[in-house]
Amino acid sequence: MPDVLRTFALALTVSLFVAVIGLVVLRALRGRSVTAHIVVILFITVLSVLAGIVSSALAMFISDHDLDVLLIVVGTAATVSLAVGLWAARRLARASMWAVEARERERTAEARRRELVAWVSHDLRTPLAGLRAMAEALDDGVVDDPETVAEYHRRISAEADRMAGLVDDLFELSRINAGALRLAFADVPLGELVSDAIASASPLAAAERISIVAEPTTGWPVVRGSVPELSRVVDNLIRNAIHYTPPDGTVTVTGGQDDDGGGWLAVSDTCGGIPDADLPRVFDVAFRGTPARTPARGAGGGLGLAIVQGLVEAQHGSVAASNVGEGCRFIVRLPSALMGEGRPARAGAGRPGPAAA
Repeated sequence: MPDVLRTFALALTVSLFVAVIGLVVLRALRGRSVTAHIVVILFITVLSVLAGIVSSALAMFISDHDLDVLLIVVGTAATVSLAVGLWAARRLARASMWAVEARERERTAEARRRELVAWVSHDLRTPLAGLRAMAEALDDGVVDDPETVAEYHRRISAEADRMAGLVDDLFELSRINAGALRLAFADVPLGELVSDAIASASPLAAAERISIVAEPTTGWPVVRGSVPELSRVVDNLIRNAIHYTPPDGTVTVTGGQDDDGGGWLAVSDTCGGIPDADLPRVFDVAFRGTPARTPARGAGGGLGLAIVQGLVEAQHGSVAASNVGEGCRFIVRLPSALMGEGRPARAGAGRPGPAAA
């Protein structure tokens, strides 16, 4: 009996000694990864068992042969246990990291949803109140002279169009955020999209006394993307530039090809630039910028650039904003087009590039 107690005390002492060392190591690893902590705990467990067994075996004066067999068995079991434990620890750490990231994304998405709902409620309340007031004035006969009645009708139509555009933007943004876009990828000549977008925006630019210049007139790249979505990207960028450019300003559209074969498109304006603090936020939903870049002729919807970013990223591209010269520049980069056996398409394919408006 005394031998059993002596063996137990020896094994307990050695195991506790290993455990204390392990706790010190764990304390020193505070703030490190979950995987590191789990690995240390596994080593503490295995080494405690191994130390207890070996010390007890030595105390019992077993033969060298028996000790070698015991060490082989314990070492093999310890190796397998550590390998399985390490594999499980890495899976647990990844799952934990994904869970934290998922919760963070969910919190961010929820905050953006609340912000969007609040913004939409604010932006719809004012025009709806105006529409109701004008409709009641017409119904009650408060205004009856033809000129005022015609002006009310014009304003009602304009507000209805603006609200319809806002609803369309909201629907598009919801499709992007929900991953519900159905893209039909093809080889797309950027020159054609730019030409069409400039032709569409020219009346708006002329009304604001703004010039639209496209450079180069030929040699535009061909990229891989979806025509409807890329058309909306180009159109949104040009109209955004027109919206923030003061009268007699210039909007410049340029394009080219990167060394890796990818294509790029840039829209520059003379808006006076974006404050450095606002640059990281220009693609946020409902962000309109500071008063320095908010024109007096009316605020935009605040969704155009968010839609641009969503559509570009859905097509494996990127978009960025920067200040250049007297204004700012938005540049979109897209994957190269593929022709034949995966070779980059020849730049400049398609009809000639756009002309200046």
